[in-house]
Amino acid sequence: MHSIDLSKYSIRTDLIIEYNKNNNYQTTKEVIENITVEKTTNKTNKEHYTTISFDDVTDKDNFQKVEQVFITNLKTFINNNKLKETDSVLIIGLGNEKSTPDSLGPKTIKQVLVTNYLFEIGDVEEGYQKTSCFSPSVTSITGIETSRAIKSLISTTEAKLLIVIDALAASSINRLNKTIQITDTGIHPGSGVGNNRKELTKNTLGIPVIAIGVPTVVDATTIVTDTFKYIVKHFSYKLNNINNHKLKLIPYDKQDYSNDHSVLNDNIKKDLLGELGNLNETDFKQLINEVLSPINYNLMVTPTEIDFIIEKLGLLIGNGINKSLHKKFNSTNN
Repeated sequence: MHSIDLSKYSIRTDLIIEYNKNNNYQTTKEVIENITVEKTTNKTNKEHYTTISFDDVTDKDNFQKVEQVFITNLKTFINNNKLKETDSVLIIGLGNEKSTPDSLGPKTIKQVLVTNYLFEIGDVEEGYQKTSCFSPSVTSITGIETSRAIKSLISTTEAKLLIVIDALAASSINRLNKTIQITDTGIHPGSGVGNNRKELTKNTLGIPVIAIGVPTVVDATTIVTDTFKYIVKHFSYKLNNINNHKLKLIPYDKQDYSNDHSVLNDNIKKDLLGELGNLNETDFKQLINEVLSPINYNLMVTPTEIDFIIEKLGLLIGNGINKSLHKKFNSTNN
């Protein structure tokens, strides 16, 4: 049988928890009021990642819970840099404001409290950090490499810490707009959608970088793969409940099988789905990628309600940055 080399077809994701990590990584997991916090450390270079997973931020109560968890974890990253109150912090919102899924960065910095100009005129009370923010847009619009623009701003503001916000890509539908990743490794703008720009890291910029991102898009490969996975789960649920007469009283579109953890055996999967039923998730995803990519159908997709969600996420992250950087903001602006 002809074999196909699938290794060259990479899966698009910017999330550390979606990579196949080796023993060099250590991860701890904590659940706080249905919000999952996973902390991953690279034991060799001591890079840190915190991944916050949640169900919804459009609900007011849940918004506040996620915001508090975000603040707690962002403060840890900020405190690791031992900032003085007079140290300058530069906050950058990456992305294209005219493209909603890519507008998280620009939307967020509109919520950021800027104090740099007040420090220059000597009109700032205690409890506020020296902050500046900027949205450099994208290179295809400005003609300026993002890293060069940021380097100039770092020099101008004499920043000691850079905080970068950007939209990410995920390899799971479940994580779309429901995950915030914080890391001290920096960021590679556009990497999730195959549009790599020069990295924004401490090595390239000369100061520590905290990157904050939310996956706002998935590719068509992910959607097909996850759909196939749910088909298998749906069949399993139906077979396990074939004699459940109560289930017949529930309309099929109301039967939630998402939490069913039973597994179909290989023979049943092959009978129902043919040879595809015997592929593991990784091989299936790579196969779909191989089918769609050459004909340019591996599209990047986002939910229909993305406008509303981006506004909420921008507000949450912006508020979180303010409350993490400014002690006075915490006590007077809640």
